[in-house]
Amino acid sequence: MSSPSESLLSLVPVVPVVVIDDLAHAVPVARALVAGGLPVVELTLRTPVALDAIAAIAAEVPDILVGAGTVVSPSQVEQAVEAGAGFLVSPGSTPSLLAEMSACGLPFLPGTATVSEAMAVLEAGRTEMKFFPAEASGGAAYLRSLASPLPAARFCPTGGITAATAASYLALPNVGCVGGSWLTPADALAAGDWDRVRALAAEAAALGTSGS
Repeated sequence: MSSPSESLLSLVPVVPVVVIDDLAHAVPVARALVAGGLPVVELTLRTPVALDAIAAIAAEVPDILVGAGTVVSPSQVEQAVEAGAGFLVSPGSTPSLLAEMSACGLPFLPGTATVSEAMAVLEAGRTEMKFFPAEASGGAAYLRSLASPLPAARFCPTGGITAATAASYLALPNVGCVGGSWLTPADALAAGDWDRVRALAAEAAALGTSGS
């Protein structure tokens, strides 16, 4: 899938945030998420096989938009682009990282956790950003308080969000989607329980039509 012409925050209500330890899991996970109605996945660059997993999904599951998460350095931006990532997500935003992501040509969500960080991203000409770690940084109440002073900012909160709390974030006017790791539990991946992943994805996809 090519880079989206529409907002990253408008593609799905929940972006699955996935850690792949076994390269053999990458394609089945992606296919299960698509079958559940979530054609977007963020693979974190936290494991040795992450870049290969992005490349495998990009090549074999054309129906999904695969992104690279936990991008923390300019060099990782280049590696993710070369692997075939369709978007980038960072946990924070340094000036050099923000510049490199801006120059790479891919959609991206720079990480923010404070008002000043959100303002810096806005000053760089970007209105869409990640809010991380969401629960530890004040949660939905904190994001609600940012809507008035920073009306242009829109967020994808990630970090500590669960199936039970996702709707409270999605109800906020400045939240377009949330990132969640609960869709791909480690034990489900280890067992190859793709039906469970598909079912969890379907429940999350329904949050976008629940009127929350």
